[in-house]
Amino acid sequence: MLLLHGCCAPCSAGVVDIFTQRGVVPALLWYNPNIHPFTEYFNRKKALEGFCTHKNLRLGIIENYGLKEFISAIYPNFDNRCEYCYGHRLESAAQYAKTHGFSGFTTSLLASPYQNHELIKKLGYATEKEHGIPFYYEDFRENFRNGQNEARGMGLYMQKYCGCIFSEEERYSQPIAFPAASKLR
Repeated sequence: MLLLHGCCAPCSAGVVDIFTQRGVVPALLWYNPNIHPFTEYFNRKKALEGFCTHKNLRLGIIENYGLKEFISAIYPNFDNRCEYCYGHRLESAAQYAKTHGFSGFTTSLLASPYQNHELIKKLGYATEKEHGIPFYYEDFRENFRNGQNEARGMGLYMQKYCGCIFSEEERYSQPIAFPAASKLR
């Protein structure tokens, strides 16, 4: 059986859809100590639980709201935070998969057009080599919108940023584009 690390319900829905069309029903794992603040962490976790319940999917949970751990691990190199974030979660997924008898692991991060696929792939294969459990890479971005639509149709929480507090800051620090004055009339 394949273990799917689930970063959120919308991305997980898109990946689960692809696998189930192929006759593969993955089990999911919630482990996301990078997600902040706590309300965001809680909302995403509850949405993934609701998705798994609705789809009758097995869900493992490693509970860890890890704000201090995450900040300590990336300080002072905040610009390189994604490498730590991806690597740490892939490492935890590989360990969980190996301990619980899964044949391999992957991540719903590969459904998002906002994530660095080359870095995830590199870290996934390095984790495979280190732990001796296969990492399954596939570009699931083609089904990103379908996953969002499915989660929205189920009334699940839809996040607005990657998850870490720095990505939330980036979301709000982008300049707002206003239409030209002539278009407002």
